[in-house]
Amino acid sequence: PTEDDLTTAAASEAFGLPLVENEQARELVLEHFRRLRREPHPANRRQYLLPRTAEVLPNPLGTAPGFLLEQPSCLLAFFPGVPREMRAMVEQELLPRLRRRFPALSTWQEVRLRVFGISEPEIERLLSDSRLPEIEIGFGVDFPETVIKLRGRNPEVLVRAEAAVRAALPGGICYPDGASLAKVALDNLARQNLSLSLAESCTGGLIAAALTDIPGASRVLERGAVTYANSAKNDWLGVSTSLLEKHGAVSEACARTMAEGIRAAAGSDIGLAVTGIAGPDGGSAGKPVGTVFLALADNEGTRVEHLALGGSRQRIRRLTTMTALARLARYPGEGTK
Repeated sequence: PTEDDLTTAAASEAFGLPLVENEQARELVLEHFRRLRREPHPANRRQYLLPRTAEVLPNPLGTAPGFLLEQPSCLLAFFPGVPREMRAMVEQELLPRLRRRFPALSTWQEVRLRVFGISEPEIERLLSDSRLPEIEIGFGVDFPETVIKLRGRNPEVLVRAEAAVRAALPGGICYPDGASLAKVALDNLARQNLSLSLAESCTGGLIAAALTDIPGASRVLERGAVTYANSAKNDWLGVSTSLLEKHGAVSEACARTMAEGIRAAAGSDIGLAVTGIAGPDGGSAGKPVGTVFLALADNEGTRVEHLALGGSRQRIRRLTTMTALARLARYPGEGTK
């Protein structure tokens, strides 16, 4: 907490409610520090000074509690400014209270699906022929995924609608909004009892990071190598100097050798490698920025995919990471629906 945290003081002044030390908020703040085995800073006291009639909203992820103020014909909710803390408090604290206060809201339910591999306009077109009675449908984009929102009053109808949406999108990978493509990929390989090793160049470890964000990733991921320089590709993966001189580090031949090299070194069932030009510099007429090669090696051989991506460096690296995860989610062939 700092002097520019003005929301609580502004609410106090706006509604003529003096700030008082709220015992419940105080205990929540102190308990947070007890769990961390740390002493609170004196400034943390401001986090439990709340308007006199405030109803406390516990914060499961941080120190600062939120609060509700009831005014004539209006219920106001105040949250800390950290987005992930606010989202958790809305889901766990605010919405249950609103459902209790306004039972009619509880009759509406929503299912959200994330889709990777199909654009938002194409998803809308594909779903236009699907019969989804009693369902309201909406779309949003969280690059590079599309979020499909299904709303209805009947849970059984929602279940059928979700199945219909998945069936209508065979070209994409669908998964619940609360999950991630990395989890879909890990679960798919774990079901097949397969091990994985990674060799990353342009993504710099982003694929491994996405997978190891998921608890239990070690059941699948054996190792990951960031082989950014040519010397690393040569030393760790067996990419020869002659191959690099002839084809370059961003090439089908290099990606193929990277995938086969990491698989051999790890003794894993699958070796996946990416190499590319994320920009903004380094492109040429023959290999422009956004040129990426993705290789997957297994006991059936090695397949290499040439990607032509656009956008910023961050966008290219993100798309490469998601495309690699999608290949693992679909492995060995048809993807998760």
